[in-house]
Amino acid sequence: MSSLRELNRLRVLETVRERGSVSRADIARHTGLARSTISNLVSELQRDGLVVERGDERDVAGPRGGRPPVLLTLDPTAGAVLGLQFDHPVVRVAVADLDHRILAEAERELNVDRDAAACLEAAVELVEDVLTRAGVDRASLIGAGVGLAAPIDTATGTVGSSTIMPGWVGLEVVDELERLLGLPVYVDNDANLGALAELVLGAGRGASEMAYVMLAEGIGAGLVLGGRLYRGSGGTAGEIGHVLVDAQGPICRCGNRGCLETYAAAGALLELLRPSHGPDLTLEGLVDLAVAGDPACKRVIDDVARIVGGVVAALCNQFNPERIVVGGKLSEVGELLLAPMRESVRRYAIPAAAERVEVVTGALGERAELLGALVLVVAQSDRAFLGRARTAVGR
Repeated sequence: MSSLRELNRLRVLETVRERGSVSRADIARHTGLARSTISNLVSELQRDGLVVERGDERDVAGPRGGRPPVLLTLDPTAGAVLGLQFDHPVVRVAVADLDHRILAEAERELNVDRDAAACLEAAVELVEDVLTRAGVDRASLIGAGVGLAAPIDTATGTVGSSTIMPGWVGLEVVDELERLLGLPVYVDNDANLGALAELVLGAGRGASEMAYVMLAEGIGAGLVLGGRLYRGSGGTAGEIGHVLVDAQGPICRCGNRGCLETYAAAGALLELLRPSHGPDLTLEGLVDLAVAGDPACKRVIDDVARIVGGVVAALCNQFNPERIVVGGKLSEVGELLLAPMRESVRRYAIPAAAERVEVVTGALGERAELLGALVLVVAQSDRAFLGRARTAVGR
């Protein structure tokens, strides 16, 4: 009986660690354990300093709009994690507690796509900077989560495309960063991390079947099936930026014609608008102008939303998600993007799928991918908590 109780304690702790924050009722649903058993085990985990209750602005109302459930999370004071994001124009680094609360962050503009060595060097320097500013001791670090704006080969931890982030091809990112940082390192595609962050901390909370669609410099998606991130056999699940839209369309950087990216990524949108809006127009400027009512910018976003909506409709037909969370810089225009996207989903998805799915804006904005890197390391690392848990259950 003792060994069964120990196993159940570890199952409860794993559920809290994996989900980020979760109610007692959700733990019972996830583990299949009786609520009375959950209550007793949670009390023990609280006594041992492994789990704490949290009530803050991120708590959501109950199913009937009543008092929000009490959420459980790992004790945030028991360690710290690093998040590193290598985006197309910038390197970002953050340090956070185990409740994913960022304690300090920093960034540096670099040619991320082509100069991996300079990016890794900058990341190490930024890590030292954020640790100093946050007053975090290196000994308390559990690990580092890393987001790359490229497909990731999950078997090797390397960039899986020679045309996206070409300067990183062949580099064993996990091994190199573990050597430089002296920590366990976990790496994933940026859209997957955006999905993970929104699932645990944002607009995807409570969803079991979800897609996170990232619309920014590139186009990507992170898929959640059965409440877990789905990467596919080689790590490239969700690469919707290279879904065929028009077989006679423009040449894509992947070598094919008419990929979604050639119509909906930032470069394609800016190319359409710069003749009328000037050569210095940026994606941020496009978003600001659209929100301010600029007719040409609004038209471009409307057109893109309908094209992306057609691809999202195909996702709905294929795996029937309950929620589509739209993130990335372009999502900041809100309903200018979401309304025509929903129309396309209703038009092209089968009715049974279209009627069930919600299409919503992400709650975490441009920080979603960086937050996802932090969630990734907390969810995967067992250095601190499972070691402490096994010590505690053996008492």
